[in-house]
Amino acid sequence: MSRVYNFSAGPAVLPEKVLKEAAEEMLDYKGSGQSVMEMSHRSKVYDNIIKEAEQDLRDIMNIPDNYKVLFLQGGASQFFAEVPMNMMKNKKAGYIITGQWAKKAFAEAKIYGEAVKLASSEDETFSYIPDCSDLPITDDMDYVYICENNTIYGTKFKTLPNTKGKDLVADVSSCFLSEPVDVSKYAVIYGGVQKNVGPAGCVIAIIREDLITDDVLPGTPTMLKWKTQADNDSLYNTPPCYTIYICGKVFKWLKKMGGLEKMKELNEKKAKILYDYLDSSKMFRGTVRKEDRSLMNVPFVTDSDELNDKFIKEATERGFVNLKGHRSVGGMRASIYNAMPIEGVQKLVEFMKEFEEKNHV
Repeated sequence: MSRVYNFSAGPAVLPEKVLKEAAEEMLDYKGSGQSVMEMSHRSKVYDNIIKEAEQDLRDIMNIPDNYKVLFLQGGASQFFAEVPMNMMKNKKAGYIITGQWAKKAFAEAKIYGEAVKLASSEDETFSYIPDCSDLPITDDMDYVYICENNTIYGTKFKTLPNTKGKDLVADVSSCFLSEPVDVSKYAVIYGGVQKNVGPAGCVIAIIREDLITDDVLPGTPTMLKWKTQADNDSLYNTPPCYTIYICGKVFKWLKKMGGLEKMKELNEKKAKILYDYLDSSKMFRGTVRKEDRSLMNVPFVTDSDELNDKFIKEATERGFVNLKGHRSVGGMRASIYNAMPIEGVQKLVEFMKEFEEKNHV
């Protein structure tokens, strides 16, 4: 069977070139006589893999020297707890609620201190990004938290919130490496890699060094202290070795593609093809306020659940898979991450036009 066009929100499509390289090295990585899946994380060979991956990521993102890069386990969901555990010195933080994942992070923070809802777009089913130019931030807040790209709802912060001098923490799971970013504007940037960077099993966290201390909340497990991980270069215990290896290959692929400026250009082109069609269609429509639309996740609907179901079924039969929207919102969602080729989006739109012609009322 030929490869399908995979529009899954995560685990998601990976660059074919990366998969082919990994396949070639599966039984014997660079003459070591073993797979990366089998080798010790303490070996010289693996040490080179993780160090090279970190350096390539630093190059791609222009990460300043005073930030640590950590490859961690536990998913972004575990990191929801790690942020307050490591940062809530005053036991107070501000959260901007723009979707399910920000909501979950907010609920987690409440376990450890006072989490304050600074702004929310829940009143309109998270279909927009609230105005964050003058938030009710108080002096005793330890940080301000956002989910920068909302995978389920398809919104994206185009302008970072005015944090009034407070540290900004951002979950960038679904927009990681999709466009250039000024790391120095954040205290912490982190994301699960299974959406736009690699296979499931790893979170990459970029953390300003002054935040990595022994001064954490009482009861914080040793494993979840950022200092433990930083002092051991992400090798305190066995890391998700194979996932990191694939991420490293994706970083090299990104470099060859021309870096994040080039990726942004390509991602904007892909998104425009789909959004332009949605804006002209009489059957399909996007669900997000135009100025807040994500380049990575595009939710859309018809006017009936029956038609949505029929579209998903027929699209799947034609090789456009994982277009079903998140169970909490229904409808459809096309995730068009870095590795989705432009022809995948073009062909999807061609199919949508065909479907509209056949099924218009």
